[in-house]
Amino acid sequence: MAIGRRTFLIGGGCTAFIKPRATRTTEDMGLEAATKALLDAGITYDSVELACVGYCYGDSTSGQRALYNLGLTGIPIINVNNNCSTGSSALYQVNNAVKFSQAECALALGFERMKPGSLGTNFPDRPSPTVLFNERSLELEDKYLGKNHGPRSPRLFSNGAKEYFNKYGGGIVHLAQIASKNHKHSLNNPYSQFKEGWSEEQVLKAPKITNELTKFMCSPTSDGAACCIVASENFVHLHGLENQAIEIVASVLMTDIPDAFESMSAMEIIGYGMTKKCADKAFKDAGFKDGEGRDQVGVVELHDCFAANELITYPALGLCAKEEAHKMVERYDNTYGGKYVINPSGGLEAKGHPLGATGLGMHFYITMQLRNWAGPMQALGLFDTADKRGKYGLVHNLGLGGAVVISLLRRPEFYKEGGPDGRSRLGYNHAHICKPITMQDVDKVKSKNSSPYILKHAKL
Repeated sequence: MAIGRRTFLIGGGCTAFIKPRATRTTEDMGLEAATKALLDAGITYDSVELACVGYCYGDSTSGQRALYNLGLTGIPIINVNNNCSTGSSALYQVNNAVKFSQAECALALGFERMKPGSLGTNFPDRPSPTVLFNERSLELEDKYLGKNHGPRSPRLFSNGAKEYFNKYGGGIVHLAQIASKNHKHSLNNPYSQFKEGWSEEQVLKAPKITNELTKFMCSPTSDGAACCIVASENFVHLHGLENQAIEIVASVLMTDIPDAFESMSAMEIIGYGMTKKCADKAFKDAGFKDGEGRDQVGVVELHDCFAANELITYPALGLCAKEEAHKMVERYDNTYGGKYVINPSGGLEAKGHPLGATGLGMHFYITMQLRNWAGPMQALGLFDTADKRGKYGLVHNLGLGGAVVISLLRRPEFYKEGGPDGRSRLGYNHAHICKPITMQDVDKVKSKNSSPYILKHAKL
């Protein structure tokens, strides 16, 4: 078991993930997500002792600008950028702060305001930190994969899928099944960017982005924000949050291993080995022996930046053998009625992918699943076990360059439904109902040291 004390997610909030329109600032989206999370937890910003704020496209101290809406309390605010795993990296930091007694209550916020089209750099005067990943992948095209095309990010993941197909079987139709599954899941998610519910045939007929990927197999750029609040067990009991606290049983962050460059593998370049090693440690930290524990997972939010990544991540997480990933798709063991419900939110492909918010949004959705609040998105059978804590929820959040965060969440043994909770404090079930906030909501959670000058600039 991992050292340190127990930690719990006590509050979560999310904005709708929308197409990049430059209609909302990161500070206003951040205010919405953080206000919802504080209302959910039933606390004010004065209870927060530390905050980490994640984003990729924004100037330094954007985190302060967002949280100053709630007050200027003097707490440490740390800004985080770890590519697509930024949100979960922020949560990893605040979880450790609580775990190792630096704080009783800490807040992780993530947001992004993006541009339409493929991802690019803000610094065209210097090489990208991921340039060697791209060069290595191109070398593998020349050596054995065959030439591909398209923007760099989808091309990397497309090459990973091609390697999987060559070694283990399967094909583009399996990627279409994954993408269609996620787009159909998103029909039940009011926070989701896409609500079309495309069929496998529609996914396959969409414009080709690479040899293996069509447009509907790719996550879009998005604007949005999400927030999670972590607290100690003492804090949970002191504030009577036993009816909604979800334990962070394990939270692990890892970076690349030599196989990313030395193994001559396109799957390794996009984080297969890094994910496998991280997952193995997460389950070990949760108390499982090598290779065990996967059968106790019921619901997963997985980093499907492209359908190709969802496919190869199944075995990397240990949900199936390497050669079984495409067969798992064929058996529908990745959706309702199957062995796991994977991306009930719609995943990145349908829900959207505002980089800094993505990982925190994943934790928000799994928390709501484990509270049994998720409504039409709810995975069935999570609590039909001999253990009253039910099954685990798993979060996988990947960033190239690279970093991966994997969390295992579960109801604690003291979880007890009933009484006032986040739904009564918000006035609706924000697990599956998306509404804007009001200034009256902000007034309920802002610090006694808030600034009227700053708040008058907020646009809700």
